[in-house]
Order: sequence, then C-alpha cells, then structure tokens
Amino acid sequence: MIKRTIFIGSDAYLHTRQQQLHIEFRDKTKKPVSIPIEDIGVLVLEAYQMTLSLNLISRLLDNNVALITCDNKKMPQGMLLNLEGNHIQQLRFQDQIKASVPLKKQLWAQTIKQKIYNQGRLLVKLGLSDRTSQNLPLKMAQWRHSVRSADPDNFEGRAAAFFWRNLFKNHFPDFTRERGGSPPNNLLNYGYAILRALTARSLTASGLLPTFGIHHHNKYNAYALADDVMEPYRPFVDEIVFQIVDHPFADLSDLELNKERKAQLLQIPALDVVIDHEKSPLMNAMQRTTASLYQCYAGNTRKILYPKISD
Repeated sequence: MIKRTIFIGSDAYLHTRQQQLHIEFRDKTKKPVSIPIEDIGVLVLEAYQMTLSLNLISRLLDNNVALITCDNKKMPQGMLLNLEGNHIQQLRFQDQIKASVPLKKQLWAQTIKQKIYNQGRLLVKLGLSDRTSQNLPLKMAQWRHSVRSADPDNFEGRAAAFFWRNLFKNHFPDFTRERGGSPPNNLLNYGYAILRALTARSLTASGLLPTFGIHHHNKYNAYALADDVMEPYRPFVDEIVFQIVDHPFADLSDLELNKERKAQLLQIPALDVVIDHEKSPLMNAMQRTTASLYQCYAGNTRKILYPKISD
C-alpha cells in the first residue's frame, strides 16, 4: 500500500487518539481530522503555531514517518527520522562502512548513467529533443555510454548543463539551475526537498546510514547518501515542475509556491514509475532502490535498481 503524504499548513494541535494522528485546528471553524498513523509516509508541517505531543512523535517514528518542518519562507528545512529503521541495523551499518572504494565508484557510475538516461528520456518525452536509436538525445546517449567508474570526466555535469539548457527553453530561455535562483528554481527546490526526505526515509528503513555517501562527502552534509541515491529520481520532479510551467494558464511572471503548486509537488511519492520492468509508486520504488543498495554493500549483487522515465 502506498503511504500518504500529509501537509498541514494551518495552526493546530497534533496528538494521538485511538492509534491515529488527531489534528485539532486553532481555527474552530475547521473540523478535527484523524488519520491512521500507519498510512502516513511523509508529514510536512508548515504552520508556526503548531504543537505536537511527544507520544505522537514517538508513534510517527515507530512507523518510519519522515517528519518535515518548514522555515519562515515555507520551504522544507528540517527532517526527523527514526534512528532504528531495521532489526539488524548494526550488521547493515558494518556492511555499509566496510564497502570498498572501487565498489562505491562503480555504484556512482551506475547512478550517473541512470540519471543521464532519465534526463535524456524526459527531454525526448516532452518533445524538447530529437530521438536517437537509444531514445535519447545524441549527446546524452554518448555521455551516458562514456561514463567510467566514479565519473572522472564529469559527464554528469555536461549532461546537466545540456538538460537545463533545453528543459525550459520555450519558457525561460536564460534559465540557470541555482538553488537561490529565480523561478522555477523555487518549485524545483521544494520538490527535491520532498524527494530527499523520501530517500532518507527509505535508507533508514533499509538499515543504512544516510550520512555516509557513495560520492557526496561534504562533512557538513548529514544526508550525503540520500543526495547520491536520489539523483536518478530528480527528473521525475523536473517533469512535474515542467507541467506546472507549461500549463496553458500559467502566469510565468508569478510562479510562487502557492497551495495548488505545493499540492502538485506533494504528489511525488505517489507518482507511477517503472522499476525493474514493473510499474510502482515512486515511494515503493525508492524502497526497492535502497534495499538493492544494501545488497550491494553485503556483496550479494553489484547493481542498484533505479527507475526509468517512460513514455
């Protein structure tokens, strides 16, 4: 069963009642709401005047819910995850920490190849590039084929530059992908934050430490592995943002994160994706990806399962 993503943007008191998340709004004209905790995968809290009971937080973590808090700009800022996501977690931590450098380099090459593939397939799907025999733009097909262990030639960067130059070329000819850049960077940032939370949640459930990456290794980054694993998933977020921008009635001079746009981006966990030739909700696919990553660490396989952008 696909877990739900719950967004709460109004001041409220959150606690448990009969094994459920019970929401009592400060605005008494709004009726209280109850949601089974076991149905929740991600809980996004945006309002500042919000109170949570410790019992509720404990029950959310017991059910591996990713609890996301937002800053004063209403952008995802913090995340709370269960420290014990797997019953043999210590063994899995050891396998992860002992992973060899050659293995991690090879896994990063796989990750980049799939990211480039998904970026290229998205451009073709949206009619923003011609097809080749591999259903990818010619340059991206060549770069993907040329990726070596650890990607020392930075084909990831070349593919990203080509991708961003083409994705919004009909809407924003001078678009530059920058975290603090002009819209639709804000929409991308929000979507990636939700994706990052999903990834960290799945890594924890698979008994892995989100901190120890296979490529990202900034000492200040507590979610380096999540940033690695989410790379091939980013084009699914990019597609949603493109759909928002490309809407016939979209006002390109006003792409602020309003309620409707957040609602679209919060559907990311439920997106249908194809992984290992099977259709699956993105949240479930992410769990398969992180489970396969552990199998790589354990020496049972050398391949990570990643989803593919399909027509």
